Amino acid sequence: MTWQTSCGAAFLDGRAVIGKVLRGKRVQGLIRYLYGPGRRGEHRDPHIVAGFRTPAELEPALRPDGSRDFRHLDGLLTQPLALLGERNYRKPVWHLSLRAAPEDPILSDRQWEEVAKAAMARTGLAADGDEDAVRWIAVRHADDHIHLVATLARPDGTRPEVWNDGYRIRDVCRVMERKLGLRSTAPADRTAARRPKRAETEKAARVGRGESARAVLRRRVATAAAGAWTEAEFFAAVGAEGVLVRLRHSTQFTGEVTGYAVALPDDLGSSGQPVWFGGGKLASDLTLPRLRRRWAPEQVDRPGARPPSGRHLSTRTTRAVLRTTVRRAADEARTPADFLELLERHGLLVRHRYSRLDPEQLTGYAVALPGGEEPDWYSGGQLADDLTLPCIRQRWSPSGPGAEGGASPRDDLTPEERQAFYDDAARAAAYATSHMRRYLATNPYAAEDACWAASDVLHVAARATGNRHLGCAADSYERAARSPYGRIPHPTSAGNALRSAARLLALTGNQNHTTVSILVLASRLIALLETITQIRFLQQRQVQADAARRARQHLGHVTGSSAPWLEPAAQPTPARLAMAAFPTPWAPATADTHVRRTSSTPLRQEGRSHTL
Repeated sequence: MTWQTSCGAAFLDGRAVIGKVLRGKRVQGLIRYLYGPGRRGEHRDPHIVAGFRTPAELEPALRPDGSRDFRHLDGLLTQPLALLGERNYRKPVWHLSLRAAPEDPILSDRQWEEVAKAAMARTGLAADGDEDAVRWIAVRHADDHIHLVATLARPDGTRPEVWNDGYRIRDVCRVMERKLGLRSTAPADRTAARRPKRAETEKAARVGRGESARAVLRRRVATAAAGAWTEAEFFAAVGAEGVLVRLRHSTQFTGEVTGYAVALPDDLGSSGQPVWFGGGKLASDLTLPRLRRRWAPEQVDRPGARPPSGRHLSTRTTRAVLRTTVRRAADEARTPADFLELLERHGLLVRHRYSRLDPEQLTGYAVALPGGEEPDWYSGGQLADDLTLPCIRQRWSPSGPGAEGGASPRDDLTPEERQAFYDDAARAAAYATSHMRRYLATNPYAAEDACWAASDVLHVAARATGNRHLGCAADSYERAARSPYGRIPHPTSAGNALRSAARLLALTGNQNHTTVSILVLASRLIALLETITQIRFLQQRQVQADAARRARQHLGHVTGSSAPWLEPAAQPTPARLAMAAFPTPWAPATADTHVRRTSSTPLRQEGRSHTL
């Protein structure tokens, strides 16, 4: 059972079309619509099955000509609104549609009455025994759904509270599904991304866009966030995707950015202006404070960066990452002090070299990636001939080569370095899989951070390779990534390894990748998603497990291993879980070796569900 915006919503491909509670200004027009023929003549035998009085007292009377007389019902519902006067809600009409799945049994009027009363009681609008509850009715004009209509005013002259009413409705639906033996749906745990409204979907169809502007923006913002190293780079990456960006500044602290909104240039409203979406309107983990946790988990209030840990990178990749980071800092800075400060803000370890003759004269520098026991230091000259401090100073001069802007750091990568990035990304995915499998038999909740970071790898890999199946996998996996109720997991080594892999892939751009690179990376990601599916199953989050399973099936088309998975005969047993807790050891990182794919334990799929 699901709650929806209107009768026009339906179940597609076995999944619910999820909507929300509607609010309106006039109850008269809504009642006439519910008792009318409908937009396509789908309304048959409309009648009241429940309400604040008995259905017989509330049912509109029939006139001699067969039409309905709604005046008495209109008066009963709107009378409490006059008591509030100017204290009324701007939209005081509350409207909810409750629908059963196509394969569910047809409920009787008495059963729908029970559902309607439970929904009104759970929201607090009409609790049991409350004589001053809001006035409401439940209209049934089809076998599979009812409409609840209430006016948000109490006869005692107070306004009812409707905050988070949608989540309370979701709880009622799950209770009634179990009680009446209906199809089980997803809990309202806030792991689902914000769904497009009906108007957005219809608008996308009118302009010939395959999906809503909200869905396009969510994908582009998520991809930019996954590949960014700093907050500034994130906004630059979003803009490079052809997205308009608008920053929200603090009203208390000058210059502090507290949020953002994005829009598509060709998605205009009735006023002719772009339609803006805040990060939280796209997904719960795309608000600016939560995005900052990706870049500096231990320093949420600072827009610094968390570079890839040198622990999981080959020598070739380490050198390339350092070179691209140093080149970016050199392009942004204009003085040695600014240059060294930018290197530290990008999260690099920095050493200064001073003149022996003049201890205050800076003559060079060296950089390293954090994370390893013994960092590998590289001077500017070891990274590139034009990255020595004298050469960088020359490019800052008005007549220097950097006066007109240099090439993008990713254009500086060689094919061998791009291949090394893919190799190390595959190795990081294998390491995360090995790390996560240790928790299958002990504490599956310890893998939350890695589950979240896996979405970054999928989004960036889809963008870098242009592979359609990887893109479908990234979209399908989104819900499996998030922790319930918007919680941000504590950083772990597995999650950090996956985030590093995503940023490496973002540096490669969308060129010069080989089929072998994609196949190796996809095979490691398949093992990762299989493990995440098992983790979500053990956490009893079936909807998230299904999302990870669908993503794995899409990846199967990349490698040709799209055979059915998670067969019922492969139900996890204590022996299998114990074996999964001791996976194949992870091989040390080298420049030209690959990690063997870890085995994965098949998992039984129990029950059916769809997303909220």
